[in-house]
Amino acid sequence: MSQLFEDYDLSAPQEIPSGLLVDVALEQGIDLSTSGLTYAVPQSLADLSVGQRVVVPLGRGNKPTSGYVMRVYPLAEKKEDDKKVRYKAVLHRDPHEITLTPDLIELAKWMAAYYCCPIGMVLATMLPAAVKKDTGRVLRTMVSLAENPPEGSKLTGLQKAVVDAARKLHSEGEPWVEPKVLADIAGAKSVSPVQQLLEKKWLVATKESSVASRFDETAQTLRDGPAMPMPVLNNHQQKAVDRIAAGIPAGFGVHVLHGVTGSGKTEVYLRAIEALHAHDPQAGVIVLVPEIALTPQTVARFLGRFEGVAVLHSGLTAAQRHQQWRRIREGQARIVVGARSAIFAPLEKLGLIIVDEEHEYSYKQDQLPRYHARDVAVKRGHLCGIPVVLGSATPSLESYYNAVRRKTYHLIELPERVMGLKLPRVQIVDMTEERRHRQGVHLMSQRLEQLIEHALQRDGQVLLLLNRRGYANYIACPDHRCGWMQHCEYCDASMVYHKDAALPLGGLVRCHHCNAEQMLPQLCPVCSRKVTVFGLGVQRVEEELLRKFPKYLTSDQLLRMDSDTMRTGQDYFESLEKFRRGQVKVLVGTQMIAKGLDFPNVRVVGVISGDTSLNMPDFRASERTFQLIAQVAGRAGRAGESAMASVVVQTFNPEDPSINAAAEHDYPGFAEREMTIREEAGLPPATRMARIVVRDKDLAASVEAASILAGHLATFNEQMGNMVQLRGPAACPVARVAEHYRQQIELTAPDAATLQKLLTLLRNARVLQSDASTAVDVDPVDLL
Repeated sequence: MSQLFEDYDLSAPQEIPSGLLVDVALEQGIDLSTSGLTYAVPQSLADLSVGQRVVVPLGRGNKPTSGYVMRVYPLAEKKEDDKKVRYKAVLHRDPHEITLTPDLIELAKWMAAYYCCPIGMVLATMLPAAVKKDTGRVLRTMVSLAENPPEGSKLTGLQKAVVDAARKLHSEGEPWVEPKVLADIAGAKSVSPVQQLLEKKWLVATKESSVASRFDETAQTLRDGPAMPMPVLNNHQQKAVDRIAAGIPAGFGVHVLHGVTGSGKTEVYLRAIEALHAHDPQAGVIVLVPEIALTPQTVARFLGRFEGVAVLHSGLTAAQRHQQWRRIREGQARIVVGARSAIFAPLEKLGLIIVDEEHEYSYKQDQLPRYHARDVAVKRGHLCGIPVVLGSATPSLESYYNAVRRKTYHLIELPERVMGLKLPRVQIVDMTEERRHRQGVHLMSQRLEQLIEHALQRDGQVLLLLNRRGYANYIACPDHRCGWMQHCEYCDASMVYHKDAALPLGGLVRCHHCNAEQMLPQLCPVCSRKVTVFGLGVQRVEEELLRKFPKYLTSDQLLRMDSDTMRTGQDYFESLEKFRRGQVKVLVGTQMIAKGLDFPNVRVVGVISGDTSLNMPDFRASERTFQLIAQVAGRAGRAGESAMASVVVQTFNPEDPSINAAAEHDYPGFAEREMTIREEAGLPPATRMARIVVRDKDLAASVEAASILAGHLATFNEQMGNMVQLRGPAACPVARVAEHYRQQIELTAPDAATLQKLLTLLRNARVLQSDASTAVDVDPVDLL
């Protein structure tokens, strides 16, 4: 920061005032109003506009601070009781000429109010750090043919070739070119002829600033891949496209596209974009997909169909992210495909927003600002007056409730798979019954083992899901009279054993909450007996597969996919490519393999434990269970021989309604039952919820702070007629994480406006703010 502002004299007298004022929201964690601080505008900056990033002095020391122009207005509009104006403060434009679009500024104001977050932190989130730091920017020398080349000067044959090449480029609309490129076109082995022509005044040179990155080369490789034939839409797809297209001229509207797995939702998105561009060729589009679904195949479908596509995800380098952002802001890219943060893409003229797999919990950010990208997408669509499409095979109950109960969203159904394919038959295996008739410990049932062997014999592929990392989730003394079990030293949670042959003792134990690690203990610290590890994780499934199928499976043909093995997006993409080529026969992993994968040779899909999500202390446990099973089951039967595809769900709760509904592919039945339960219990989506978590390393301090806050809540709630139901304070289900004790208060209101009114009263009274010790989570998706 100091280097950025070293040439700025922020204490110098202000220039001649322009008669304008600006409200500037600073990139600070200070919980100021959404309008920020007010500054007088000098004459030289009279053209400032909303969204521009500026540098302003802050405090007595005139600390240079970045901020965004939220409002520009004449001095005459200032009221006497308005904020103090910094008349003598010196404003500067941001040196990198960064500007957010006006709709993003309005969106930031809404997010700051709705998610109880300082607006500066919202704005800081909207702009990638690589853009602020100008990462990857380089100065390149560019040459062009001189307008009036000197007469009479003699040119060599190679120099004439360079001149001819420059003339050709000029005629093709590319007058400026790098010297090396021009030399290559002319057939020269070096840039010497170009340098000589510059000296002879036949060529002129200039410096061009640009953001350099190799991402465009990668994108071109994907674009140049084998062309995919244009599929013929079935009747349901065509009706879906027609309904979305009909809504484009009408303006804002939310369409919930509920399509079973394999129903061709992506093709509907592509045709909807085509319909938009037929209506307005200059309109931009944002397509949000879960981070894990950003496979090269997904990106290639958009690159193969459209020009001007930008891609934003966590796998990009800083320079690549900056390059893509600049392409979007400068209008070179009109279609943005990306993960959660792509909703902030600075498109000047937005025409359509698509949120694929809208039920995904990864769209919710777990740090300030705690926004949900799906809900922010709906709000941005409302601000821009454009349609929003929310697509999923298992829509979130929030979206489905708005469509079928409140009727504020429009429901579009795709009830059939494309090309006449059928949804696979799902078999439920009762593991309690299995253990009664089978000796030993087996993670896989006999039925699942038979199907795996049958598939491997016929060169088919297998997907196995267990949403639990590691090898075993309990490390304990074998003597029940002792009762010792290893817990994390810093959290109220058990440690998980992870095998690692490279370590002296063959593995380590890790806490999945704070990531604390230590070597696996050999003896019980209480009674000195040799400890035992039990429970299950994906590593143990991996081990059992190699042990039971040595005839058909080698370690190279088995791949585990979880957050321990997939460190980067590139790891994930390369692993999927191996599976696509058939190098890998069995893919075993956590929930990252449950969505977005389309491999026709998958003959068996197995859910090792359908109860993992079901047993969580969260009212969304049934919804998560249904979504996970339905999504992973949808990976099977994507070839013409769908009868060969089998899905097995292993469970200790074979009568559970959510598991049975998923096995029957009955989303409407599941949703109707679950919505009725939530309505009777007064839980979302029938109501709106916020969760406040108070953290402190001292237990008594956390309890006291939470009690004081609960008292303030009760007082203001009483002023509102007790319209909000308050629960707590009470210890969180995981009461201590990373040495911090956690107390929670839950707020439930009949609607968002009532909830926001109470939270606003507390913020205005300065008794509630999101900071390191207090987390305010509006519309939480995780109650642990």
